Amino acid sequence: MPVLRNVARRARDVEGATVSVLLRPSSLSSTAPEKRRDIAEIRSLGVEIVQGDLVECSIDELASVFANYDTVIGCTGFAAGIETPMKVAHAALGAKIPRYFPWQFGVDFEVIGRGSPQDIFDSQLDVRELLRSQDETEWVIISTGVFMNYLFEPGSGMVDLPNDTVNALGGLDTAVTVTTPEDIGVLTAEILFTEPRIRNEIVYLAGDTITYGELADTLEAVLERPFERVEWTVPLLLDELADDPDNMTKKYRAVFAQGRGVAWDKADTFNARRAVPVTTLRNWIEENLDV
Repeated sequence: MPVLRNVARRARDVEGATVSVLLRPSSLSSTAPEKRRDIAEIRSLGVEIVQGDLVECSIDELASVFANYDTVIGCTGFAAGIETPMKVAHAALGAKIPRYFPWQFGVDFEVIGRGSPQDIFDSQLDVRELLRSQDETEWVIISTGVFMNYLFEPGSGMVDLPNDTVNALGGLDTAVTVTTPEDIGVLTAEILFTEPRIRNEIVYLAGDTITYGELADTLEAVLERPFERVEWTVPLLLDELADDPDNMTKKYRAVFAQGRGVAWDKADTFNARRAVPVTTLRNWIEENLDV
């Protein structure tokens, strides 16, 4: 939704630009209040709804839909399954669309490398290799780091608010880049419409780049109470994963703890170079957590 909101907003100032969104028929017929709110907002933005299903449709069927557009932006995450990113990439190339933004909003998969504890990252590397192997469709990859709110979700285990504890993946000096979904939406629209055109490039964003020690310090400073610091070492997290090898959260923890490809200098990012204001960690805590 943040990407849709901001792309639709920017498109109003571009002559002839229109925005569409591909939604499953089940989403359109859903009676869930959150789904109804999203669909109402999409329509209020003037975004056309196109029915389709990335899982059920064939590559050729998706390609026939994509062929109607100049740019396709993937916003599905891994919820549609590990095979879907490559399937959608093949459809985008099959449609010979001018430009494709694959779902790669996250960490730097190439620095992490193949064979990491999070095996789904290998599928993202497969997509990159496919895109680089051709020259008919331009591509743009946006690396955002971790969604900032994920630090605070109970399932992630990184910030345990009920117990005032920061569990440092790897150690207190391990760094992580974080960006809010709202800022990702704003910056994706900026990247999409930037001139001269960005093409065949990895673009880095950052709301903040912090160590887990700095995370604990910031929580203490804003919330004005002490936070315990616990180091979850790489061997500890790999042992936990070995005992529960299909646990997606434990895969993420183990790969983030290794500290490769999960952090970069904010000064070198697209938003810093363009002076686009973003939400810092301190901003997020002040706005979302009770002091």
